[in-house]
Amino acid sequence: MSAAEEGPGRPRAKTRGKTSRQRARWGTISRQQVVDAATRVVRAGGYEQMTIRSLAGGLGVSPMSLYRHVRDKDDLLDEVVDTLLGEVWCPRSRVDEWRAWIAEAADKLRGFLVSQPAALHVYLGHPVVSASALARMEAMMRVLREAGLSESAARRAYGAIHTYTIGFAALEASRAREARAEHDADDLARQLADYTTPQQFAKGLGYLLEGVSLSARVDSDRGLRSAAGTTEPSR
Repeated sequence: MSAAEEGPGRPRAKTRGKTSRQRARWGTISRQQVVDAATRVVRAGGYEQMTIRSLAGGLGVSPMSLYRHVRDKDDLLDEVVDTLLGEVWCPRSRVDEWRAWIAEAADKLRGFLVSQPAALHVYLGHPVVSASALARMEAMMRVLREAGLSESAARRAYGAIHTYTIGFAALEASRAREARAEHDADDLARQLADYTTPQQFAKGLGYLLEGVSLSARVDSDRGLRSAAGTTEPSR
């Protein structure tokens, strides 16, 4: 209907949301723009409220246009978490001080998972094989090998440290939510909460790294005996 056809008896049709001129064209939005917008929402603490529809509204596009770039919210969160992890995972410790480097790398991941519920959701949901996660794993494996571990021992050590870190972060985040909900916790509850402090994480990690250090010495001794043409005594 043209403007001339509209009159007192023909009210103008109502429009919902943005008009066609205000709404961005499908081809004008990229996957990176979608990821950047979602990253801003997650950074601001809006992960749980974020939906494909709300994100599309903020970008000025239809929800279907976002599905051209991402499968669903979880697919999008994988990209967001990769972006955020890439900003924080790298330790400042010297690589040749392997225990300090590994401890810092683990603590950085713990802090990241506790502070970013979206990241914890992703890590608990499935193996994370994004670019930043793989770069972190490869760096940790390299440091462990340079500490004297064999390839297989480095892989096992990395797995033990990684699963300990994720599990501790999940428990720490859960206890923090419970503590906020229960202001009048009894003594036992407070004692249990002490098991999920950053200090306790460092102590537990220290026990793990002591085992890794022992394994590195055993691997080194085995390598020296092999090079000398001797074998371990039978037991």
